[in-house]
Amino acid sequence: MRVLNPDLDVEQFFRHVKRASERVLLLDYDGTLAPFHKRPEWALPYPRVADILKQGTRRRSTRVVIVSGRRLADLRGPLARIGLREAWAAHGWEQLTAEGECVDYQPTNLAKRQLLVAEARSRGLGMHGVRVERKAASVAVHWRGVPRYASDLAQEKLRGAWHRIEGGQLDLLEFEDGIELLARGHNKGGAVLEVLSNCSKDAACAYLGNDTTDEDAFAAVKSRGLAVLVRPGLRPTCADLWLEPPHELVAFLEQWCAGGEAH
Repeated sequence: MRVLNPDLDVEQFFRHVKRASERVLLLDYDGTLAPFHKRPEWALPYPRVADILKQGTRRRSTRVVIVSGRRLADLRGPLARIGLREAWAAHGWEQLTAEGECVDYQPTNLAKRQLLVAEARSRGLGMHGVRVERKAASVAVHWRGVPRYASDLAQEKLRGAWHRIEGGQLDLLEFEDGIELLARGHNKGGAVLEVLSNCSKDAACAYLGNDTTDEDAFAAVKSRGLAVLVRPGLRPTCADLWLEPPHELVAFLEQWCAGGEAH
């Protein structure tokens, strides 16, 4: 564990977690709770993570919300594995409430047309081994597990194909082993703010994520709680704390779900 924010007192933060009448954990899934896998459906949580989160929610000591770039349809398996019901998917464009209601937000018609163009221009990249994914309000291209020469070629072609599409209605997001064009209007930061707006003022809150697409969520949670970077290596970030998975991640979750008491 490394403190990145010189103003952060970790022990004081966990004392707040212990005293708080409401605790809220917002968690990314891929690369945070589970190691990345070139087949996302095979990405399983790190050992003990699922059990710790199940215990925390069973005791009703913590509200846990998954905030992911995945489509909601692709997130249901992970939610079932870790015993959770509440999520924001597709970078905030899809919501699954604690009551089981699915809410789909729609981008503008212009953004939809631009995404259709982006998807059409990226389909030919499959010959290089990359995976093109259409989501509710974005088009993502993944090259995890693809040889370096092929991924470099795919990136070069993709940037040229998308050059005149991004801007205005769409934002370009770079993530680990991929790139995505996302419609403006919703993002992970917005999802975090929506969750926090329904929390008590003294709630203990934290967001755990790993990728550059989590930076807007880190910025959003910092006004009310702790931003935690979870990844094997440190990168430039606005997060307050860095955890190396799996051991430091497990220790953090254990302490949180135990009410701030260190194990």
